[in-house]
Amino acid sequence: MKHPSFDTIIRAASVLDGTGAPAFTADLGIKDGEVSEIGRISGRGAREVDADGALVTPGFVDIHTHYDGLVTWGERLMPSSHHGVTTVVMGNCGVGFAPCRADDQDLLIELMEGVEDIPEPVLSAGLPWKWESFEDYLDFVGERRTDMDFCAQLPHGALRVFVMGQRGADGAPATPEDVAEMRALTKRAIKAGAIGVTTSRTLNHRTSTGAPTPSLKAEREELIGLGMGLADAGKGVFQVISDFKDLDAEFEMIAAVARESGRPLSISLAQGISSRGNRYQDYWRRILDRIHSANAEGLSIRAQVAPRAVGITIGLDVTLNPFMLTSGYKALAELPLAQRVARLSRSEVREHILSESVDSIEHPLQRLMGNLERVWELDSEPDYEPSPSTSIASRARALGMVPAHLMYDLLIAEGGSKLFYSPFANYAEDSLDCCRDMILDEHCVMGLGDGGAHVSTICDASFATFLLTHWGRDRTRGERIDLPTLVKAQTHDTAKAVGLADRGVLKEGYKADINIIDFDALAIKKPEVVFDLPGGGRRLEQRTEGFLATFVSGEMTYEKGEPTDALPGCLIRL
Repeated sequence: MKHPSFDTIIRAASVLDGTGAPAFTADLGIKDGEVSEIGRISGRGAREVDADGALVTPGFVDIHTHYDGLVTWGERLMPSSHHGVTTVVMGNCGVGFAPCRADDQDLLIELMEGVEDIPEPVLSAGLPWKWESFEDYLDFVGERRTDMDFCAQLPHGALRVFVMGQRGADGAPATPEDVAEMRALTKRAIKAGAIGVTTSRTLNHRTSTGAPTPSLKAEREELIGLGMGLADAGKGVFQVISDFKDLDAEFEMIAAVARESGRPLSISLAQGISSRGNRYQDYWRRILDRIHSANAEGLSIRAQVAPRAVGITIGLDVTLNPFMLTSGYKALAELPLAQRVARLSRSEVREHILSESVDSIEHPLQRLMGNLERVWELDSEPDYEPSPSTSIASRARALGMVPAHLMYDLLIAEGGSKLFYSPFANYAEDSLDCCRDMILDEHCVMGLGDGGAHVSTICDASFATFLLTHWGRDRTRGERIDLPTLVKAQTHDTAKAVGLADRGVLKEGYKADINIIDFDALAIKKPEVVFDLPGGGRRLEQRTEGFLATFVSGEMTYEKGEPTDALPGCLIRL
């Protein structure tokens, strides 16, 4: 019998190759982890996959995640695994676990817990701490095997503490000697395989003790020093999140990093993130205008953007709910869910808590949710562009109820398992039109999904699937976007943004990271609470329907949404 010419052949696929070109029908031959032939293939494959009627795309590349801890103890980078993601970039927002001296481990845990909502008990139980330098960390995770490839970035917060000790944690100005050492360590990290360096300049990022992130007030010379570390290495990207309180001065300083270093830089951008209420809902456009001007000057600056609103998940079995700040609820908060629901169902407890909540509209959480005007119930297939007419407050008015009363009753229904959604960015105008503008902007790149972080408050790792389903098929409250553009945005464009030149398109010689998708059936399911983190820690999971298969380096890692035994994913060093 003739020996198979290919490890796998995917037959009769409708191929969206990631270049933005229209779909075409072809077979794909895979050999030795690469796409080796595309077209009408007469040879045989050791595995033959019938993709007739299905879309075939490159694997999705997610450049904004926080799996820095999970890769040290786990094999499956969930929730991203369920969304066709085959490569992730971690270490964003200036937080991570290396470099780190033993005496500073608790400080970095507090920083990650506060900034990215990964509980201390989970991190303390899971992190093996078998490293000190960033190179040590890369060597450790380089031995790990997972269900997708992962890339690491050097976090400024950890680096600053490593170089400056408590001065760095306290936000003291860096001396010229400090800057020189950070520059040298950045070069070493990039030479060892890190793909970039990241920093945070937002007051929203604090440790679990309430202290600002160490990098908040880093001065111009320090940031340029990090950029010059990239320049010294001759490669690498720079990622920044900032409040832009003084837009002109802040942007000019960030642009100076790109100008002096000559390296690509990205800025996290969303409607409302850097503003103070809807009076400034177009503030993001002013930032984007400056990004356009910087690129016209010859700099390489992109905005990292999201395809939908960024929002918190609310419920009794997650971190946040509208009544959590009342004394009546606090007295029950530590009870197991079933016992808590039983107590909350008592009329006297209900009356007590509701009397407190109605009188406590000034609670920060209540203001965030707009007194329930900006809270929606999540159905089995969530609507992430909901109408104001279906919010909890609107539903309550239609029923002649006080909104808080309806919210309370819904929370304790179905054993306390219901979940709700409250967008706090990209939804100032009760639509996703701003996201459409960002997706289509030539200087924006998809990001901000935060896979691995905010484990029981935000579940945005589903962005990749949402990009296709909502914008390519389901949107009813505005214009859609063609599928070739959407696939390119989450494959070619994201890979290019971080310097990954071997993936993101389906062409001969490129890495065989591939999704086979039943597009008509593709759907995002409602988030669910699972308890699979170290120490029994909880997190939000979000599964899908419609992914028929996902391949990483030519090996099938998921089939019809379920994991196979293959773990071909590894650390990618540039």
